[in-house]
Amino acid sequence: MRGKKTTLSLKAALVSLLMFLLLVGAWQLATLPTAGTGAAAGMTAEQIEYQKMLGKDPGGQVKSSGFPTPAEMAMTAWKHLSNPFYDNGPNDKGIAIQLAYSLARVGLGFLLACVVAVPLGFVIGMSPLLHKAFDPFIQVLKPISPLAWMPLALYTIKDSSVSGIFVIFICSVWPMLLNTAFGVASVKREWLNVASTLEVKPLRRAFRVILPAAAPTILTGMRISMSIAWLVIVAAEMLVGGTGIGYFVWNEWNNLSLTNVIFAILVIGIVGMLLDQAFAGLQRKVTYVE
Repeated sequence: MRGKKTTLSLKAALVSLLMFLLLVGAWQLATLPTAGTGAAAGMTAEQIEYQKMLGKDPGGQVKSSGFPTPAEMAMTAWKHLSNPFYDNGPNDKGIAIQLAYSLARVGLGFLLACVVAVPLGFVIGMSPLLHKAFDPFIQVLKPISPLAWMPLALYTIKDSSVSGIFVIFICSVWPMLLNTAFGVASVKREWLNVASTLEVKPLRRAFRVILPAAAPTILTGMRISMSIAWLVIVAAEMLVGGTGIGYFVWNEWNNLSLTNVIFAILVIGIVGMLLDQAFAGLQRKVTYVE
């Protein structure tokens, strides 16, 4: 069985590598320069510079679009990764520093959501009465876009960084709360009956019976919440500015640096994948096979 899984993983890796090479090849072909008019002669220096800004080569080649080539992206990635911790002022920080600010906001907001959602989800899942009482509030608040809370947060908190943390908190609460309540309510009745027969105290039953049984579902909610939080922090930082990977994307777009924007998008995707894989690993550790 393990040998089959290894073979499947290798085949999948090869297919992924092939798809990546095809994508890079198509990208390279789409950004190849085409023959131009060679009209540099007779142009002033200002006209030549303007043509270059348009992605054209007055010497005879015209870039097919203003989109960067794979080679330009590789150079940009190397420039950022070779010195990721530099700090030259408020609007010029290394990619690692920008990521650290974003991850700190996400982590703090996510932890606050855990503190609220998991205990409350336990209570709701164990009490049908509270489940029905809380359900209208959850159904009204859950569909609201987290960014819709940003103006209210900025008005009341009056701090952009704390407001970003609040937005992460509000978007992380609902998946965790609902999954925790569902996981607790879905614990097998037989296990609870055995605990009652053995006269297990409520607190001990919660930690020794209900929590292990509901843990996979709770971690699923945490995994969803983290994915949403990482999505939202990028948009929130674009709105509030300051520091963070979202602000980095917006600032580089204002600087008309498309290579830096694409690099930041790739970094966001890779970090999001790593966060998701971390929670997937935790979920596998607490999942049991009956």
